Amino acid sequence: MQLLSKGFAIILTLAFMGVAGPIRDSAPLGPDTRQRKVALYGCPMHPEVTSMKPGICPRCGMALRSMADEVGERRASAANTAEPSTGDTPSISSSRIPDIRVYDQNGKQLKFYSEIIKGNTVAIDFIFTTCTTICPLLTATFSRVQQNLTERALRVQLISVSVDPTTDTPQRLHDFAAKFKVGPGWTFVTGDKDDIDSLLLALEAGVGDKNDHTSRIVIGNDALDYWTTTSGSSSPAALVRAITEAASRK
Repeated sequence: MQLLSKGFAIILTLAFMGVAGPIRDSAPLGPDTRQRKVALYGCPMHPEVTSMKPGICPRCGMALRSMADEVGERRASAANTAEPSTGDTPSISSSRIPDIRVYDQNGKQLKFYSEIIKGNTVAIDFIFTTCTTICPLLTATFSRVQQNLTERALRVQLISVSVDPTTDTPQRLHDFAAKFKVGPGWTFVTGDKDDIDSLLLALEAGVGDKNDHTSRIVIGNDALDYWTTTSGSSSPAALVRAITEAASRK
C-alpha cells in the first residue's frame, strides 16, 4: 500500500512537470525581448546616403524619405512597368501651345513653341525649385529617363516648366538642375507669370496653388500633333517606352 502511494505521487509529479513545461515555454515575450523595427531614411538621388531619422541629404539638399515608402513605390513602379498609364488627350494640340517668350536655366531667351517644341518629340513635367516633395522625385525620374534615351540614341526634348515663375529665376533653375546632372536636350523653363499661366492652361496643367500642381507628364510628337499623358509615378522604363512609342508614330 505504501509502495502504491509513492508510485501515485511520482506519477502526479511527472504529470505536473509535463503540463508546467509547455506553459512556461509558451509564455509571451517581454517588451525587452521583442524584435523592434528600426526606421531608415534615405535620399532618392543618392542611395548611399541613409539616416536613422528624418533630415536633409548633405549632398543635394533633398528631404530624406522613409525607405519603407521607397520600397513600396518601387513595387508600384514595377507593376506599372509592363503597361504605362497613358491616355490620349485630344484637347492638347500643337496649335494651342502659345509661342511665348521664356528663359531657360542658362538665362537664354527662347520662344517656347517655335524653338523648343516645333518638330520634336517632347516630354514635359511641371516643377518648382522650392518644392521638397514630388518635384525632386519627378526630376530624379527624368534624369534616369534622359540617361536611358541617350543610351538608345533617341532624340527627345525634355522640358521642365516652373509653376512658380515669380520665384524661379533662371539662376535658381540652373542650381536646381545641377543637382540632377542635367544634360543637353533638357530645358528648364521660366518666364513672365501671365505667359507661363497661359502655357500651363494650354498643357492642361493650370494651377492656383503651386503646391497643388499636377504630377503628370505630357508626352508629344509635334510633327504628328500627337499628345498623350502619363503618371509621374511611372517607372523610368515605363516613361521611356511611352516616349519611344510617341516618337515612332507615323
